[in-house]
Amino acid sequence: MNTWIDTHAHIYNEEFKADQVDTLARARESGISKIYMPNVDHTSIDAMLQAEEKNRGYCIAMMGLHPCSVKKDFEKELYIVESWLAKRKFAAVGEMGTDLYWDKTFWEQQKEAFIIQVNWAKKYELPIVIHSRESIDETIQLLDPLLDGKLTGVFHCFGGTLAQAKRITDMGFYLGLGGVTTFKKSGLDEVIPFLDFENIVLETDCPYLSPIPHRGKRNEPSYIPLIANRIAELKKIKLDELSHITNANAKRLFK
Repeated sequence: MNTWIDTHAHIYNEEFKADQVDTLARARESGISKIYMPNVDHTSIDAMLQAEEKNRGYCIAMMGLHPCSVKKDFEKELYIVESWLAKRKFAAVGEMGTDLYWDKTFWEQQKEAFIIQVNWAKKYELPIVIHSRESIDETIQLLDPLLDGKLTGVFHCFGGTLAQAKRITDMGFYLGLGGVTTFKKSGLDEVIPFLDFENIVLETDCPYLSPIPHRGKRNEPSYIPLIANRIAELKKIKLDELSHITNANAKRLFK
């Protein structure tokens, strides 16, 4: 059986409270060898760290502030993130980034929080995990002057154009491909065939964005093979090759 790494899963969310153990058992049965968990804000830290403690070496935490949690008090939220980054090792600074889909009210604060978190990633020599919903071009523009030859990371839940993908990978960043790759109108069927294997990692972003045939229902790590099947079909390669490449990429991304 092929093994897979889920590079972005909110397995600690309330949606998994009743059956987290069973969900993780299904993940293992589906060949998921590791799960990386992005933080959201101060409200998610305890549950995330508990999931990590209960599943040592399997569920691995990141630390960051999600752009949708950047409000008037974002500096207080960032203070909490900074204190945790100074306290112990995390896999990445994330989930951070920008979002112009839900609310544009705090766009200036989002940009400020982005720059601050990038600088922490440099300080602690960690990759960044970027959320960029309806804001890929803006995020690329924000990130470009902050590059130093060492900074790397992933644009998670990528759903952009081939031109955007090329700009991202030219900067030394990865593309996180998830359930959206299976959606008929995503446009990714015209992008994925042309992507370089060395720049792809897999993710679910569970409990969100379930792949077909589970679209509209709760997502979970055991659905990674459905995503992998679609990518392998579009790239015209065997699943074991895709497994080997994406696992190696994930390990390289998270050092």
